[in-house]
Amino acid sequence: MIKKQTMFAVFASAALLLSACGSESPESGNSGGSEEAKVLDMGTSAEFPPFESRNPEGEIVGFDIDLANHIAKELGYELNITDMKFDGLIGALQNDRVDMVIAGMSATEERRKNVDFSTEYNHSGEMFLTAKGSELKSLEDLEGKTVGVQLGTIQEEGANAIVKEEDINFEIKALDDSGALIQEILSNRIDAAYMDKQVAKGYIEAQDLDSFDDPTTSSPGMAVAFPKGSELVDDVNTVIEEMEASGELAELKKKWKIEE
Repeated sequence: MIKKQTMFAVFASAALLLSACGSESPESGNSGGSEEAKVLDMGTSAEFPPFESRNPEGEIVGFDIDLANHIAKELGYELNITDMKFDGLIGALQNDRVDMVIAGMSATEERRKNVDFSTEYNHSGEMFLTAKGSELKSLEDLEGKTVGVQLGTIQEEGANAIVKEEDINFEIKALDDSGALIQEILSNRIDAAYMDKQVAKGYIEAQDLDSFDDPTTSSPGMAVAFPKGSELVDDVNTVIEEMEASGELAELKKKWKIEE
């Protein structure tokens, strides 16, 4: 009986040893001389062309995606992109679900209370989109109308500011994405959509819409967002500055037809 127990102990020990050797992760250093690539987790909201959207094959593409891939390559990371609703991006950073966010996000003072930002890489502005032939041509014409905005965006904040500060009373309808706003215009469920000027220009061309500029504000520029205290900020700033100096950032804007 003692002999059987001894043999069982020997086999059990050998099995545990083999199991431990076979399950060793790449991080442990025993990976045949190769290191596992460092992964940079990025959050975005792929409903904001030309900065980020999905192509017919379902791939996330756009200016911000090219920018993110360049940053990851320069810093020696493998890029992993998570698509989510725009109004959930700040929370994803705060909960450490992603390392950074690139999503056409404006670096507002309110957002700076919760996240850190890189240097700004693009300035755009805001615009009101209307149906073709609409009589709405100015802020005053919006009195008593319904204006759509994307939930959680600087345009949602801006629309509320216009109502309060310019004393122009219109109803604000917040939806999840910019594409839904266009459908609301085409279906006559809203009178205008308030959105980033560069994004609006794409919809104007695609849907034959009318528009007018918002004369009230100068928006903060778009920037990469990080969790508070992230060590990535300085490294990403260096990459953006190098892209500006080399003209590569301008070339990316030209590729995606982004005008400032």
